[in-house]
Amino acid sequence: MDNPDDWDPLRHPGHYFSRIARGLTRVGDVRLRNLGLATAQLPVLTALKDGGELSQKELAKWAKVEQPTMAQMLSRMERDGLVRRVPDPEDKRSHLISLTDATVEKLPAGRAILRQGNSEMTKGLTDDEIKTLVSLLRHVLENVDSMEP
Repeated sequence: MDNPDDWDPLRHPGHYFSRIARGLTRVGDVRLRNLGLATAQLPVLTALKDGGELSQKELAKWAKVEQPTMAQMLSRMERDGLVRRVPDPEDKRSHLISLTDATVEKLPAGRAILRQGNSEMTKGLTDDEIKTLVSLLRHVLENVDSMEP
């Protein structure tokens, strides 16, 4: 058992999750830049990838961010021609967000970049090890999701 006064972050998974997330964001942003995309936009791109339309509120919930954060991101994405807003026919106070045709055309290249990154980050692992890793990460994510208020 750990001595509470002898904290060594290198012996705990949270340290690695944090560093991996920050590293992947940096690498992903550089690699996606030529497409005009960013890793922070991935939840929106994923949620709308099949031609869907969602409200800002639904996208914020999907991405697990606050509504003001999502509003800022969507404003930038709209400015950059990545998404469009149309009035919600069922709620005049709300808009539905969808991807522009130009963005949909960029998705295959974006997916290829992400697949390459996943391949590079798991270099040296067998297919079985990757399956085990994904299973363990899903379990940890479920635990983290259950911790949220």
